[in-house]
Amino acid sequence: MILPGATLGLLGGGQLGRMFTVAARTMGYEVIVLDPDRNSPAAAFASKHLCAAYDDNEALACLASECAAVTTEFENVPASSLQSIAEHIPVRPSAAAIRIARDRILEKKTIRSIGLNTVNYHVIKSESDLEAAIEEISFPAILKTATLGYDGKGQIVISSSSELEPAFQQLGAKPCVLEQRVDLACEISVVLARSVCGHIETFAVAENWHENGSLDRSIVPARVEHEVSSQAEKMARILAEELDYCGVLAVEFFVDKNNKLMINEMAPRPHNSGHYTLDACLTDQFQQQVRTLCGYRPGKTDLTSPAVMINILGDAWHHGSPAWDKLLQNPGVFLHLYGKKEPRTGRKMGHFTCVGDDVEGLLETATALKNSTIKP
Repeated sequence: MILPGATLGLLGGGQLGRMFTVAARTMGYEVIVLDPDRNSPAAAFASKHLCAAYDDNEALACLASECAAVTTEFENVPASSLQSIAEHIPVRPSAAAIRIARDRILEKKTIRSIGLNTVNYHVIKSESDLEAAIEEISFPAILKTATLGYDGKGQIVISSSSELEPAFQQLGAKPCVLEQRVDLACEISVVLARSVCGHIETFAVAENWHENGSLDRSIVPARVEHEVSSQAEKMARILAEELDYCGVLAVEFFVDKNNKLMINEMAPRPHNSGHYTLDACLTDQFQQQVRTLCGYRPGKTDLTSPAVMINILGDAWHHGSPAWDKLLQNPGVFLHLYGKKEPRTGRKMGHFTCVGDDVEGLLETATALKNSTIKP
């Protein structure tokens, strides 16, 4: 067990790192953040900010020598960096789990090897793979880069086979997966925490809606049949157990019109769709990240009330600062801003969460507040 007073290390200093750091400092830990951005949102709350690249040997040596354990806020850090630190202190989740989650090809192969469903897909590593992909996958489809894609980046919708080769070139002719588009009922996600000893706690299933490839809102509990929620939780648990995972894990699912579940992807960290836990659960996902990193069992995840979470993007600043007073005068609304200096189109700047007794009423309130406060 790593006791309060110890120092924890974090690779990545964005909003997820910021909220982890707040949780850790509140629980009595010191935090060293490694992030190359001098204006890293997490640095404002960190005990120490190492402003260096994620593969900087001196910075990695500092984390290994000064920290009791290390985690990461996102999967696009070099797995080799985590592996080098793991030679000296615990790294949770493991470099092996990060390596799987950051590569869509390896991720889908791993999920299927466990016996869990994904959408139909074909791996494209070079132009020679295009013809076989066209024969196997029907259109429309989505071409996604194997690595470094998120929030709609690194992916292109393909309407016909003639569009595939130009799209592959547009993505840099890098390894990709061509995914079959599915007629969806909705998308849902499960966020769970698993301890080093295998204890698992799952949060309430979230129903997620996207705009322009980026998460717009999460509705909790998800408006799906109980059997669908239960099956999603079961599949997420199986994935965590098979990976011998330690930490917070988010698993995103497609739900088709027949209620068939397919895993879209996993995120080896707290997740945007789990932000509602900050205001509507006994333990939030960032406290869980601290607890599992330090060797403790996850806290209880009971949902204290239904919730709707709305992302706030940089677009909201197009005509000046948003009307925060319209949000904050509502006692059932909680605002979270990430401390980012520059609002840019599509950049996640914060979120707000509405809590109350009725999901449909909350959704109506959240939508009205979005349209009157943060919609450009």
